[in-house]
Amino acid sequence: MPESNRDDGTSPPGLLRYRRAKFVARFPRDRSYTASHYWLLERAEGIWRIGYTKFAMRMLGEAVEIDFEVEAGSQVEVGDVVGWMEGFKAVSDLFSPMAGIFRGGNPGLDESIGSVHAKPYTLGWLFEIEGEPGGDVLDAEGYARELDVTIDSMMGEYE
Repeated sequence: MPESNRDDGTSPPGLLRYRRAKFVARFPRDRSYTASHYWLLERAEGIWRIGYTKFAMRMLGEAVEIDFEVEAGSQVEVGDVVGWMEGFKAVSDLFSPMAGIFRGGNPGLDESIGSVHAKPYTLGWLFEIEGEPGGDVLDAEGYARELDVTIDSMMGEYE
């Protein structure tokens, strides 16, 4: 099993340092995560900003285009496709990780799509939903454990 390294004291406060195989990242502890590699941050009561994790962006590659198929104000359920993102490596549907009212995409991405890759936890957020996440969201440590399984599975495919 590849070595996993977390919390060795070198990360700034509020970040979980993660390393497995050749993947290194820092996950903000103030967010919730999903097994499908989204992060969620409550920006105001019941208003959640959602983005891709650094791992998701590594798999997708540099973002080149994004579009939303759901209009702001529309009801969405967990797993609904709300749009898509094209990266250098792949095109991926954007799924709603929670039920609620879709509030729209990040308007800043129209001018700077590269922030999705360069700053996925700040300027590169994808969209917002008004509602409450389900009970299947993970904290940073839970997401790291989930990522261990994902990376181990990928490594097994290449061995």
